Order: sequence, then C-alpha cells, then structure tokens
Amino acid sequence: MSSEGFLKEIQAIGEKFLHKLQKLPKAEPVEIVAFSVVLLFIATVLVLTIIACSCCCYSCCGCDGRPDPRHRKSQVRPAA
Repeated sequence: MSSEGFLKEIQAIGEKFLHKLQKLPKAEPVEIVAFSVVLLFIATVLVLTIIACSCCCYSCCGCDGRPDPRHRKSQVRPAA
C-alpha cells in the first residue's frame, strides 16, 4: 500500500469517526454504550502497549539510557 493510499484510508477513518461523534447526541442509549465500550477498548490497548514498551525499554536500557550489563545475554555455542 502506498503512502498516499494509507493517508487516504486514515483520513476516511477519521471522517467516519467524526461523523459518528456528531451523531452521538441524537443516538439511542444502546449506541452510546456500544461506542463507549469500543473507545474504552481502544484506549486500554493503547495504554497497555505504552506500558509494555516502556517496561521493555526500562529493563533493557535502565533509567539513565545506558544498557545494563547484568541483562546481557550470552550465546551458547555447540561443542565441535
């Protein structure tokens, strides 16, 4: 997929999302709850991804940005 196609797809998704938000005040309560659940799910996935990435970076690099030599992995080579 080219970058132009990707940008058009993102723009289309954004427009659909904006349209859905504009119709939300007139929506039925079931639609509002369903939309809220979907937004909560997306937010949860994003937050958990950020936490996982920050924990991984923290364990690899430490808090000062330098690699921790205690976490260095050694490769085991077979005996010839």
